[in-house]
Amino acid sequence: MAGLKRLFSTRKGIVFTGILIGIVAPLLQRFGNPPNMGICIACFERDIAGALGLHRATVVQYLRPEIMAIAIGSFFSSLLFREFRPRTGSSPLIRFMLGFFGMVGALIFLGCPWRALIRLSAGDLNAVLGILGLVAGIWTGAFFLQMGYNPGRKIDSHFLVGSSFAIAMAFLLFLLFYFPPVSGQQQSDIIFYSVNGPGSMHAPYAVSIAFGLLIGFVMQRSRFCSIGGIRDLILYREAHLFLGVAGLVAAAFFTNLFLGQFHAGFSNQPIAHTESLWNFLGMLLAGLCFTLAGGCPARQLVLAAEGDGDSALFVFGMIMGAAFSHNFGLASSPKGIGPHALGGLITGLAFCLLVGFTMRRR
Repeated sequence: MAGLKRLFSTRKGIVFTGILIGIVAPLLQRFGNPPNMGICIACFERDIAGALGLHRATVVQYLRPEIMAIAIGSFFSSLLFREFRPRTGSSPLIRFMLGFFGMVGALIFLGCPWRALIRLSAGDLNAVLGILGLVAGIWTGAFFLQMGYNPGRKIDSHFLVGSSFAIAMAFLLFLLFYFPPVSGQQQSDIIFYSVNGPGSMHAPYAVSIAFGLLIGFVMQRSRFCSIGGIRDLILYREAHLFLGVAGLVAAAFFTNLFLGQFHAGFSNQPIAHTESLWNFLGMLLAGLCFTLAGGCPARQLVLAAEGDGDSALFVFGMIMGAAFSHNFGLASSPKGIGPHALGGLITGLAFCLLVGFTMRRR
């Protein structure tokens, strides 16, 4: 057990985690998930928001079991290795809003950091501008970290506080099985489902849950984080986490080639738009939010499952941000940006700058 505990914390362990995610994402696409979106934390949380009726974009409504499985896998891993620690109290409302605006930025681009890398590995060159924006956002966040940005210290809390997020994810998984999609119907009792579009595309439950549990377990052990990899490279010239990111891209590229899912170009890319400036700006906002919050959306899922109540609020903030984005015209579509994307972008950037300049170590 001790050897296994140390294994994933090594450089080989972090690279293995990236390679695993890079292989699983295209495989999930082959099994039925949306193209160039084998796993996208932001998009999948957006689909969950739709399934719960929080927005009415009928093409993106589905209880994505991968999200719940990643959280549950991380929860049991943290219990197994005695790393479950209930804690909270580090600017929870600020973290909720960072999740909210991080989702606004991600839905302007149409994807989280993972999907940006997966899109690039499948030949979508629009992702290049998104990744450049992501790096710019992380660099801006790193500037604030160097200037003393500090959201406050967490304090230990009760077991129920720490386990509530995992319980909520298990309940969502129960709802998926209790109210499954009905062919040709947009609603299964209280849960909404897409009958066309990305929300209607999904892998079999068993495949999604198995891969999600595996990713959650390995991520909890390795501390893999796409934002942290770039942040540490900028701040400390430390490549440990970044090697995992590189492993993800390389593995996804070769897996897509093998599966015949690589199609290079800007136009006619699935679930993507070609407005380069907005791809850059959307991910700039997302990267800044994720850096100030301390990790990418997937890392926040893992932290929440480990008992971090503030990360749980970040995840719920992303879900509410998705609902708001679709209800009020902030989210993009393959046709282009939403009618009110500019307002969402400016508001989000203003909020992040306010947080970065005022929440500093005294």
